[in-house]
Amino acid sequence: MIDIKKFIDLKALQEIQDQFSASTGLAAIMVDAEGNYITKGSNFTDFCMKYNRGSEEGLRRCKKCDAEGSGTYFCHAGLMDFSSDIIINGEKAGAIIGGQVLPNAPEEDKFRGIARELGVREDAYVDALNKVPVRSERMIRASAQMLGNIVNQLVNLEYMKTITQKRNDILDSEIENIQNSLSEVTAKTHDLQKVASMENILSINASIEAARAGEAGVGFAVVAREFGDISKNSGAVYQRIHELIGEIGMSVRSLTEVG
Repeated sequence: MIDIKKFIDLKALQEIQDQFSASTGLAAIMVDAEGNYITKGSNFTDFCMKYNRGSEEGLRRCKKCDAEGSGTYFCHAGLMDFSSDIIINGEKAGAIIGGQVLPNAPEEDKFRGIARELGVREDAYVDALNKVPVRSERMIRASAQMLGNIVNQLVNLEYMKTITQKRNDILDSEIENIQNSLSEVTAKTHDLQKVASMENILSINASIEAARAGEAGVGFAVVAREFGDISKNSGAVYQRIHELIGEIGMSVRSLTEVG
């Protein structure tokens, strides 16, 4: 499960949310994949929070709307709410929800009836209702979609930045390991080249001694020549290894410069 809180700048997200609510009048808040709030509510109204969710029956109805509502929809009290999923790599990582606005001027008698159903004082309920922003349905839907798009783009951008940084950190670490290994192999190859040179010198000395021994040293001379050929071949192999190490080192340096 992707945890938005681990990579998103919550302060920047809160500012965007507050600015959205201030400019549109719509309430907004962000939740994670488990429904936990990760921002503070912006422009929440007493009508919704105190009188609807604050009553037992109102809270039951609100929770039902929260569970069933999708996109932009009407709540049980006749207000318009919205819910926009935050998707990262095809996985739901949270949602931006809100609304709490009226699409038309309210009918007082209708809401007095709702107040009686919820068991709250009618005058207080209607007074709170009259403070709820009124926006056209078209404006509400467009604003909700805009906020959903902005938040999705921001969250996905921050997620990709975090993933890229982690990959770069791993790449830097692996490059350092490769460079250390190359240095060690280079040192070992130099040692082997020295051994090959010494073997070649020993082979030459053995050939000289075999020649001095005449016929008695013929067999030893053959062994000395074979030993010399092996040392020469070994030297060539070690030299090629040294060249390959140099080429790998250049490639590693190129990766470092690109990073």
